[in-house]
Amino acid sequence: MPYLDRGNGVRIYFEDSGGSDLPILLAHGFGASTAMWAGQVTKFLDRYRLITWDMRGHGRTECPEDLSFFGQDETVDDMCAVLDRLDIRKAVIGGHSLGGFMSLAFNARYPERVAALILQGCGPGYRSDRARETWNERAESRARSLEEGGLDALGGTGEVSASIQGTAQGLALAARGILNQVDARVIDSLMGIAVPTLIVIGDGDSNYLQGSDYMAARIPNAVNVLVANATHGVNIDQPEAVNKALGEFLEGL
Repeated sequence: MPYLDRGNGVRIYFEDSGGSDLPILLAHGFGASTAMWAGQVTKFLDRYRLITWDMRGHGRTECPEDLSFFGQDETVDDMCAVLDRLDIRKAVIGGHSLGGFMSLAFNARYPERVAALILQGCGPGYRSDRARETWNERAESRARSLEEGGLDALGGTGEVSASIQGTAQGLALAARGILNQVDARVIDSLMGIAVPTLIVIGDGDSNYLQGSDYMAARIPNAVNVLVANATHGVNIDQPEAVNKALGEFLEGL
């Protein structure tokens, strides 16, 4: 199994389809893992180089169960470290839900390493302190439910059930650290995004429809694809429609 040693007991699990074609780094959502992208890797591995990875607290990634190891800055640096390990200077950066938000965060810090963005079922965070507080209260509630109920309390849509899970405690720490909203850097970066951007969302993903529309209105020349008969796990619910959107976008690059 491919692991990247990040020191202090942190080992990031990743999968690389190989090849010399356009590299695409894909991040999963909260409670999911690399497995959620299996349908996309299978579909596109003959044309592109697909790299998937597990965030701290998720899947096969190993991380000490200490909140100081969990944060958005650490997550962005993990993404950069995976690309460095594979000698990839620039890649399409994409993700689902939390992974989509972290893709935006990566672009805000390392724009020179981004060839394009794929944002699936996600929002750009919040500018309002009160809105962030409300979100963070929900994240804390989710963390406590995992601590009290274990992985049975995880819930989620198709991308979660399709994935290998980490420990309940690791996910609780990820909720408090990575899922937690800290500032407005990401939402403030939208109008300055200078790479092609694809936004994909299911028409039944009520929690993120407004956020997707917000991003589409502010990211220059963004392509916004609404997938019918799909919930939050849109690429699991409607893989053919999502693969079609991805294929057309990637061919355009």
